[in-house]
This record gives sequence, structure tokens and C-alpha cells, in this order.
Amino acid sequence: METQCGQPCLADMGRLPTSAPLALEPRSPHAIRLGIETGLVTIGILTLARVLHVGPYSAMRWFLIPSLLVAAALVPSWIARRPFARVGLDLANVKIALKAVGCVCLFAGPVAFLVQWVATGLGLPIPLRPVIAGRGDCLSWLLYQFLYVAVAEEVFFRGYVQSNVMQLLVRRNWKSAITPRWIGIVISASCFAVAHVIVQGQVASLLTFFPGLLMAWLFVRTRSLLAPILFHGLANVAYGVMALTLS
Repeated sequence: METQCGQPCLADMGRLPTSAPLALEPRSPHAIRLGIETGLVTIGILTLARVLHVGPYSAMRWFLIPSLLVAAALVPSWIARRPFARVGLDLANVKIALKAVGCVCLFAGPVAFLVQWVATGLGLPIPLRPVIAGRGDCLSWLLYQFLYVAVAEEVFFRGYVQSNVMQLLVRRNWKSAITPRWIGIVISASCFAVAHVIVQGQVASLLTFFPGLLMAWLFVRTRSLLAPILFHGLANVAYGVMALTLS
């Protein structure tokens, strides 16, 4: 399938899980603008998130930071009239997302628990100890993890950053279609981890690179945001429960 300008649609090439973005020539004006925009928006929003995290408005960060992440992802795409990554709430995609998330959880869950159990047995502190609400606020905490944290971070890091990086990576001279996918996945996970270090101010936050890899892969695998959002929320909740159990 080709667009009106004769360029192949990435969704049909199986390289980008977005609606219908175009492959960009690496040195074209559009590609340069997209690269500059993505870099500036990412640096800007992470700087602002850090200020909100430690500044006078830190009490409102639970609402402000997720809201700004969503706005930073959607507004530039809207201004440039670029198709944005679909959420994928149709029945067919929901089935695909649930199956993919289930398979990843079956692998990642036991591994994460084993690593934490071994670390605890060696007397090592649990990294990135989550703040878990009391019983009365348990439902609010669960909703926050899914509706604020997971949605906002996936919309920005997968829907905006990863999609834009993939558009910049796609070329006709790759020896394998898998190469740009994995480069995009690694870049997305790296940005995700560095963002947590910048905002939280902890080197241990680099560990978020590993779940970031899984969420970036789910985004490519299912071609929508639903799977990484679900896994992100489940991972946060499961990590909190494991940390509470092993502490």
C-alpha cells in the first residue's frame, strides 16, 4: 500500500504501530524538523517534570506531571497534523493486547520476584521502594497507577517518542526490518529510564530500562498503546505488592 506521494506506509510495512505515518528520508526537512522537535519536547518536559517534582508545586505533581506528559505528546502531533498512535480499544486489538500482556507477565513476573527475593536474602535494600497507600486508599492508588501513571507515560514515551524515533529510523537500505524496530525499542526504553533518573534523582531508576524494553516491544508487537498501558499498570502494582511482601 502506498500513500498519495508514493511513499510506503509504515503501518503496512509492520515497523510502526501508528495509524499511517510516512517513511521519512533521513536528511529531508521533515525528518530534521521531527528530530529537533522530538529532542526539544523531550528535554523540555523532563526538565519541567523535575521542577514540579521538587519545587513548590510538588504536592500537585500527581496530577500535573501526567497531564503535561499527555499534552507534550498530543499537542506537537496535533500542530504538525501527524497521525498519533492508536489506543486500540476495538475488540480484536483488546484480545491481541491481553494475550501479549499475559505472555509477558508469565515470563517477567517470576523473574522480577526471583531477583527481588535473592536481593532481599542477601540483605540488599529493595530499589525504588514504592509508596503504597493504606487500605482505605487502595482503590485510589490502583486507579492512579493505571489511569495517570501508565496512560500518561505510555502516551508520551511510546506514542510520541518511540513513534517519532521509528519514523526517523525507517529507511529502504536496512538489511533487516527487525533492526530499526529494535533500535527504536532500545532508544524508547533508554529515554524512559533516563527520564526516571532525572525526575526522581536516583541512579537506581535506571532499572526502569528493563520494563521499558518490554513495554516498547509490546507497542511494536500489538501496534497500539493498550498493551503497554496495561502492562505498565500491572507492573507497577505487582512491584508494589512484591516490595511489600518481601520487606
